[in-house]
Amino acid sequence: MISIEQIKDPIREEFKLFDKYFEEAFQTENELLSVVNGYLRDNKGKQIRPIMTFLAGKICGKTNDATINSAIALELLHTASLVHDDIVDDTYERRGKESVNAIWKNKISVLVGDYLLSQSLSIANKTQNLKILNEITNLGKELSEGELLQISNTKNIIVDEEKYLQVIRKKTAMLFSTCTKSGAISVNASDENIEKLRLFGELYGICFQIKDDIFDYISSEKEIGKPVGNDIREGKITLPLLYALKNSEDADEYIKILKDKDFSKKNIERIIDFSIKNKGIEYAEKRMNDFKNEAIKTLDTFEDSDIKKSLIMTLEHTIQRKK
Repeated sequence: MISIEQIKDPIREEFKLFDKYFEEAFQTENELLSVVNGYLRDNKGKQIRPIMTFLAGKICGKTNDATINSAIALELLHTASLVHDDIVDDTYERRGKESVNAIWKNKISVLVGDYLLSQSLSIANKTQNLKILNEITNLGKELSEGELLQISNTKNIIVDEEKYLQVIRKKTAMLFSTCTKSGAISVNASDENIEKLRLFGELYGICFQIKDDIFDYISSEKEIGKPVGNDIREGKITLPLLYALKNSEDADEYIKILKDKDFSKKNIERIIDFSIKNKGIEYAEKRMNDFKNEAIKTLDTFEDSDIKKSLIMTLEHTIQRKK
């Protein structure tokens, strides 16, 4: 299993600076906000987004203050989006711990998310690069559109694969593609290399989301830190179930459950079993590997290096990960 520490090897110096300034970005004189920010900081994830930002920058040139500020701004925006998403989805657990809204309720959670978003834009402005600022401000809009599109799709029981991909491009993949694109822009990479790295980030993000969707069917809550079957409970038809519904003669009874929103524990278990028996997991894994191979091809013109190796390792890591 590839570790995050292995991936970070070529960018350790960048991460020392990132950790210092990221910590400072959470500092505030407001006592309540300081407590919530501290909770978020102490329960941070693997920070794959700043990793992608630094790797994309370093494969094209020498990283600088603009690269670091891009990484901080994007991680803050990601954190803000998670706080808001947990409110929208009525989620009370994140990474195996209570979510912000579970502890401080929705009103405070909304305001904390808004604060982090504002702080993200403030730090993005420090890059003194209009292209990066435009990318990050546009990202906030696209993430919101992605969530709204997903909500719209829950009204339709059968969605085609392209619509599913459209949602995950907006709500997940675009964040990663903005990281890699911003990293490349920060070191004045060529337009051609900026586009290649943007596409790499997008394809990585699609792999990341498909893997998350698979977890909803085959993992335990203890492993992934959130209830299994949660997507089904929220009416989200992700790739494993989508494939099973479109390729089974027994789909009608499961479509009725979905239409009626009859999400008892027994019915969720039935839907999971139906998806697995009808090769939904196998198909999702195949598509995930297709996107992985496509992502690797985007790096073909870059010289072999530890940076390139780490970028490829990010793909392997997301496919191998257990949570």
